Amino acid sequence: MGYSIAVVGGDGTGPEVIREGLKCLRAVDDIYSLDLSFTEMDLSGDRYKSTGKLLEEEDIATLKAHDGIYLGAIGHTEVTPGILEKGILLKMRFDLDQYINYRPVRLYPNVYTPLKDKRPEDIDYVVIRENTGGLYTGVGSFEDKGTPEEVATQSMIYTRKQVERCVRFAYETAQKRRKKLTLCGKTNVLTYVYDLWERVMNELHDEYSDVEIDYVHVDAVCIYMVECPERFDVIVTGNMFGDIITDLAAVTQGGMGVAAGANINPEGLSMFEPIGGTAPNFTGLDQINPMAAIGAAHLMLDYFGETEAAKALETAKISVIQTMDSMAAGKMGMSTSEVGDRVVEALQSTTSKNV
Repeated sequence: MGYSIAVVGGDGTGPEVIREGLKCLRAVDDIYSLDLSFTEMDLSGDRYKSTGKLLEEEDIATLKAHDGIYLGAIGHTEVTPGILEKGILLKMRFDLDQYINYRPVRLYPNVYTPLKDKRPEDIDYVVIRENTGGLYTGVGSFEDKGTPEEVATQSMIYTRKQVERCVRFAYETAQKRRKKLTLCGKTNVLTYVYDLWERVMNELHDEYSDVEIDYVHVDAVCIYMVECPERFDVIVTGNMFGDIITDLAAVTQGGMGVAAGANINPEGLSMFEPIGGTAPNFTGLDQINPMAAIGAAHLMLDYFGETEAAKALETAKISVIQTMDSMAAGKMGMSTSEVGDRVVEALQSTTSKNV
């Protein structure tokens, strides 16, 4: 069959971590004969600085010719914040209708968590964030801008269709795990939007009756993520709350160096990425942790349905994590490229060319 992958290294340390992820994907391909092909695309701050181009229609057409997108990071120290994020990342999500942000939160053995006495079996859940609606659509306005009477408005807008398809995806994810779904919202203040979310979750429950459901305010979710993360299996929430709580979750699983995620269109083209950002202070030093990018690679393989190959890569990744001093950049006890090399070695030593 084969899989074509659009590769966007992006900015800062993005190309460095993607380089190691590709190294691992090519090793997986060699073992499992997946027929992977890669197309490098320049969607970056450097391109914007030199050409003024962000994510153009021809770029969207090129992306759509592939089976998946593998992204490093977007953001440039010499470009005003918001330009690249809106013009590339958000445009990609909206134009490709990647309405699910999928964030696994798993603590691996030998990874430090700031949560006292919490073990890997205590931190193992998934956050499903609605990815194309809410406050991030940019609907808003100024009145009397620049005056003492100025009013700024930003609207949180959701359609029932947006909510229902996200909640369905969350239910289906829970059915594949431990069959518990938690809605994270703020029904006591955001009385319209999260009333809709809660009604949709309750109405769909008849179709997913094997899943236990509950509702938790977003502030309490943050508390429970710290005090008792083991209470969660799948959390579903809107765009803004999901953005916030997944960064907290990443810290509890060992930091941005290990957190990976996906922007998913279940009926179309999806994108897979490490969460850590561009880390410009580490650019070119061969010190950034590529484990999150390698994690995004096995998420992509799993999404393609290549479960055995995905599991083999994750197992190799975990084995190398056991030998690292830290997940923090510059403190790993090995270089970025050495981490990738060791994951490839671990993968090759535990699998066979006769798979």
